[in-house]
Amino acid sequence: MSGSAALAAALQDLEGELRRWGLWSLESPSAEQLASQLPFCADTLAFEQWLQWVFIPQVEQLLATGAPLPGPCALRPMGEQAFVHLGRRQVDLLAVLARIDRHASTLVD
Repeated sequence: MSGSAALAAALQDLEGELRRWGLWSLESPSAEQLASQLPFCADTLAFEQWLQWVFIPQVEQLLATGAPLPGPCALRPMGEQAFVHLGRRQVDLLAVLARIDRHASTLVD
């Protein structure tokens, strides 16, 4: 599996994990919330909202167009903090975030 295909598969797995734990929202954040200038839209969105409404769509778009990724990412450390309330249930979710980090870092020029 190519690096791009592996990253795309990991994004699908991330969606599955977010859905599994009830962290996938049917309601889109407002344009104002999405316009935040802070990393992860930390002042306006929960981390899972940022993953769903910002990160996943942007990376999927980059992969679809063959555009380069902006740089390596470190989602797992943020996930460790954001998903602490899940306790032991966060293990699979954090594993998917680590896979995304790993695959994204191999695709950066």
